[in-house]
Amino acid sequence: MRKILIGAILFITLTSLNTGSYSFRLGLLKYHGGGDWYANLPTSLPNLIKFCNDNLGTNIDPEQGIVEVGSPDLFNYPFVHMTGHGCWILSNDEAQNLRNYLAGGGFLHIDDNYGLNQYVRPAMKKVFPELDFIELPFSHPIYHQKFDFPNGLPKIHEHDGLPAQGFGLIYQGRLVCFYSYQCDLGDGWESYEVHKDSDELHQKAMKMGANLIQYITTFQ
Repeated sequence: MRKILIGAILFITLTSLNTGSYSFRLGLLKYHGGGDWYANLPTSLPNLIKFCNDNLGTNIDPEQGIVEVGSPDLFNYPFVHMTGHGCWILSNDEAQNLRNYLAGGGFLHIDDNYGLNQYVRPAMKKVFPELDFIELPFSHPIYHQKFDFPNGLPKIHEHDGLPAQGFGLIYQGRLVCFYSYQCDLGDGWESYEVHKDSDELHQKAMKMGANLIQYITTFQ
């Protein structure tokens, strides 16, 4: 697994979280402002982790980590997932911490669980004032890892009847943040009893999630 260098501090994900024989751990972002960062907490990331370990040959810790956006522990996670339905507000210190994390090699996946969009864009503008989200073309490698998505993000749940879109923030030539909108990947990762999604939708969500994980271990 790659090493993340932030300033003079070297973070080695293999050992920094005491993950034992596992290669690394995925993080769920805990944030402030009143939004439900815990919306998909019980089964979403654990199911994705199992799918990746079974289908990609990864060795990810089955236990997800919960990490606050302003915490130095953020740097211990090569991949951090964020979701929710409502308000997300970043303090100046939190914005700087997230910028340092992303600029230094980290990766953030934001998944709008419906209602997050109006907060995502100003928050990330505070993190990277010089950057704007761009819609990634369907040819982008993130859609063509082990699983092929020639038409981009799969549509998992209906929100406004709009097509699913994948946006990215590119910092110094590197994709540091992937934002899935009108898609709801995280809901699709959850266990059947939560939303009773069809197996077809569940598999599409899992495969796209696996592409995200494979992308960060290949291109980041």
